[in-house]
Amino acid sequence: MSLFIEKLKAEYGEKTVLTGDSISNRASSYWDATPITAKAIIKPTSTTQLSEIIKKCNDEEQIIVTHGGLTGCAKAADSTIDHVIISTERMTAIEEFDETGGTVTVEAGAILENVQKSVAEKGFYFPLDLGARGSCTIGGNAATNAGGINVIRYGMMRNHILGLEAVLADGTVISSMNKVIKNNAGYDLKQLFIGSEGTLGIITKIIVKLETATTNSQTALVGLNSFSNVIRFLNLMKKKNGPRLSAFEVMWGNYFQAVTGPDDHKAPMNRDHHYYVITECTGTDAQSDNMIFMNALEYAMDESIITDAIIPKSEQERKSIWIIREGFEPILRNSPLFLYDVSLPIKHMESYIVQVQQKIATTWPQANCYVIGHIGDGNLHLMICPNTGDESLHEQSNVIVYDPLKTIGGSVSAEHGIGHEKKAWLAHSRSQEEIALMKLLKKTLDPKNILNPGVIF
Repeated sequence: MSLFIEKLKAEYGEKTVLTGDSISNRASSYWDATPITAKAIIKPTSTTQLSEIIKKCNDEEQIIVTHGGLTGCAKAADSTIDHVIISTERMTAIEEFDETGGTVTVEAGAILENVQKSVAEKGFYFPLDLGARGSCTIGGNAATNAGGINVIRYGMMRNHILGLEAVLADGTVISSMNKVIKNNAGYDLKQLFIGSEGTLGIITKIIVKLETATTNSQTALVGLNSFSNVIRFLNLMKKKNGPRLSAFEVMWGNYFQAVTGPDDHKAPMNRDHHYYVITECTGTDAQSDNMIFMNALEYAMDESIITDAIIPKSEQERKSIWIIREGFEPILRNSPLFLYDVSLPIKHMESYIVQVQQKIATTWPQANCYVIGHIGDGNLHLMICPNTGDESLHEQSNVIVYDPLKTIGGSVSAEHGIGHEKKAWLAHSRSQEEIALMKLLKKTLDPKNILNPGVIF
């Protein structure tokens, strides 16, 4: 143990500064069960304490890696024995609920699902939602500008944040804890930290705006036999349901087949469709909303846009449909795998996936490329496995997946961030001028480069 870490442990105590076995018995992430490697894990209990610790680290030029729920997919939280980890796991308070203003103030370590449940008890709704809701943190959601299944209606995490507090590399606390929607008094500094992946500062507290809770929902799982019909169905549901359309999740047929079966999730319909869609609407007038939803499905069936539809009759049945989309553990049995998160114009999706799957099959005949996506906002997730561990194969896979995106106006990261995983491909989605400005911001706010160095670029 270094003298610096010994001093921190003496000052803040063993509950705050972890070393040795207290580190090695923790998994690196949701995706990687190997033990964490770090000089120490520091678990501050307040913004003030975090500020003090970061200032000391900056004085020592000690590299810091920030940890939230460790559910990220771009390796932004990777660390080495030379790094100190700052974990927000003890900063979990849901501090202030403003019923009149429709906001809630939460610390960065608060678990997303806990925030959702807390505001629901008061008749409000926090619309950010994703499969990792039970583990991911609000601070991590902000640092990656998380998306999820409700973006089609409510937007990304950035859209939900009114105010934000963060600590800079030198320990300075930037408190932009704004509660109002309109505030044009100078630069909107919170935007610097949203999506910055812990490279410009450590987010400690957030004010999020809430939505009025809906009182009913309609859900359907449908089967379709062409991608053109997927697009027709999306446009139909938008037109008929308007802003009530909250989710439109697409699963390619091979994904549906891979996660359903006798030993896996139960398939509620035939497994031979080319595409499957989970669509969901929410509202406040159950009778009218249900009629509009059902009429849209009936029209889609009559026009041969969809070939089959299952409508859950209970919340349990609804969950059994959603678990097919969110519970891809059957595919993880083929781990390790290559996971991709891309965005592109919807009109190019079909040809793009055909091209990728054909090239993967040629390059790596034993591999499968499974595809799911938040198609309403142009986001696809690709899972390529089994991963043999051949790094050259990973590089070839990256070329196959990322190269076509540049010419069709796509992005190598839709919602997962860049991390260490994708930094070599950043220039596929950002101009050299944009990257130069990013580096200037980084150098200005973190001149000693102690915050997540090597992440993004």
